[in-house]
Amino acid sequence: MKTGRLFLVSFLTLFLEVALIRWMPAYIRLLSYFSNFILLASFLGIGVGCLLAGRRHNFFALFPALQLAVVVAVNRLRLEVAIPSTTSIYFSSGTAEKVTTVESTMLLPLLFIVVAALFVTIAQRMGRELAAQPPLRAYTVNLLGSLTGVAAFAVASWLQLPPAAWFAIAFGAALPFIVEQRRAMAVANIALLVISVAVVYQMERGSLWSPYYRITVHQDRTDTIVEVNNIFHQSMAPLDQKEYFYQWPYTVFGDTFDNVLILGAGTGTDVAAALRHGARHVDAVEIDPVILRLGLEHHPDHPYSDPRVTMICDDARHFLRTTTKKYDLVVFALIDSLTLQSSFSSVRLESYMFTEESLRAVRDHLSPRGVMALYNYFREKWLVDRLANTVALAFGEEPKAHVHQDRAYLAVMLAGPRLKELAAVPPPPSRFFAYGQPQAPSPARTLDRDPTIIPATDDWPFLYMRAPELPRHYLAALAVVLVVSAIAVFAALGTSLITGTAGTARWSWHFFFLGAGFMLLETKSIVQFALLWGSTWSSASLAIASVLLMALASTLVVSRVDIRRPWAVASVLFGLLALNYVLPIGRISFESRAVESAFYGLLVFSPVFCAGLLFSSSFKRSPSAAIDFGANLLGAMIGGVGEYLSLLEGYRFLLILVAGCYLAAVLTARLVGHHVTE
Repeated sequence: MKTGRLFLVSFLTLFLEVALIRWMPAYIRLLSYFSNFILLASFLGIGVGCLLAGRRHNFFALFPALQLAVVVAVNRLRLEVAIPSTTSIYFSSGTAEKVTTVESTMLLPLLFIVVAALFVTIAQRMGRELAAQPPLRAYTVNLLGSLTGVAAFAVASWLQLPPAAWFAIAFGAALPFIVEQRRAMAVANIALLVISVAVVYQMERGSLWSPYYRITVHQDRTDTIVEVNNIFHQSMAPLDQKEYFYQWPYTVFGDTFDNVLILGAGTGTDVAAALRHGARHVDAVEIDPVILRLGLEHHPDHPYSDPRVTMICDDARHFLRTTTKKYDLVVFALIDSLTLQSSFSSVRLESYMFTEESLRAVRDHLSPRGVMALYNYFREKWLVDRLANTVALAFGEEPKAHVHQDRAYLAVMLAGPRLKELAAVPPPPSRFFAYGQPQAPSPARTLDRDPTIIPATDDWPFLYMRAPELPRHYLAALAVVLVVSAIAVFAALGTSLITGTAGTARWSWHFFFLGAGFMLLETKSIVQFALLWGSTWSSASLAIASVLLMALASTLVVSRVDIRRPWAVASVLFGLLALNYVLPIGRISFESRAVESAFYGLLVFSPVFCAGLLFSSSFKRSPSAAIDFGANLLGAMIGGVGEYLSLLEGYRFLLILVAGCYLAAVLTARLVGHHVTE
């Protein structure tokens, strides 16, 4: 029975965590670009909750009220991103809904505190259940519950269930712990949870929920407007009423493209252009199944109903890695995802589409007379320069590019071997129709690119940052978060954190560093996994599940084998980290896709297994499972903050931080009694 309760509360913890990470950014636009703050808040709350496991007061009784407070706050806050920055870009505006402008990321710490408090109430109960069993068995059950939580949410995403269903599942998981309370309190708390689900249901009316977004559709004169997470995303109208750039490649080269690949095909306007100009076959790649369905059902030109079109629901980068086809034209179709790839990183969903390595993959998939077209409203001149510099580097030649500076830096670029046949580019129109844009003339100018703007790479894929840096608005918000976290930890542990003597609570730097290292390693693994299998929701879920499975496998090994020389395991870990540093994904090519997946999968996840061995061997001897688990999760929160250093140095740099954390963990093991020679 105790094992079942630990499994259930572990399931509830992780399921609600990923649910909030998906749900809150759909209404609070600021969180679309900072959803990892929700992750950090959950880690802090879980860590502090475990540290408070020994307190007499039952904080779980406050869970329904706090969850309702979070739901009501999200329901009432309609916030517009308006961060004043010339060095990073946040897409905003264009929504039909009433919003309140937020010009500072200082809202993030407030949201951080509220979410952390919610998870304290759940994690205290989890800490008590952890403390009631032998540490290693408790950790195994916790991993199984967490793994089931990830799987359950993946199934909910696959079924495209709305948030009311998510909160109903969380309600069911919390119910056994609520009915234990006094009857009056139990009835009141059940009522609060019912109200939460009802409010969520009312909020989602009229919305579609894809695995990535909250999607709303409305009609505005002749255009069908698609918004995602309260941000204008696409408009559907007949091709003749759309911007000229959809038909620009055909204006320049004529109706001469037989096989066309559209990356980020969306609702299908680029596909309609290719069909009008005589394409014999079009592969339309779009990551979001709901966006594809909307195009199939609502686009007035009905491009997806044409038998010449193959609809492919996949990440564009993954498609390029797996297809062997060659194309006469490859189009980047206004790709801007408006959301992060995952809560573990600062990479946006489409960032890996615009790196040097990705553009080289596009070059390799062009036919001998092929051409690539790229166009979008890029907002800043430096972003146009970055893309032009990256294209020039990948193709080894200058792209043909022009910009309309007065139209949010609309830029159109062409590159590829077909350019050598081109004597001159026809002049682009100075007047053109664009939804939501003024109709005054905007003459095009040939791009004079700034070569000092660094290209994006798979190691530094931060397309929307002008240069490697830690922006001030990041630093300010993170500083407040760290101060709040320190205060929370001191309050949970009391004076024992300072003296090391008072009370029953104690602090373990050993488990803290293990947590920080594991979080950084998990982030790096998930980012690399996206390069291998794409940035889809399914691959992200599989990556998280793989990390949990590696941790579970290491726990099962430690339950049967006594690891007496952790230094030997640590040495293997350091060697694997070094191997990952010198062999990023793609460095070695394989003819067999299966062999490539097996090789890089083993390379990426073997350090996670070794890290799990180190944690499990120490946790097996833990005199206080709840407190050590709490210290581990608080370390994970600091590791999550450390992920932002990748904005400065790239993702391979995280491997150096991981090695430093595990070195510190092994060294501090001597100080707290986890002797390395035991």
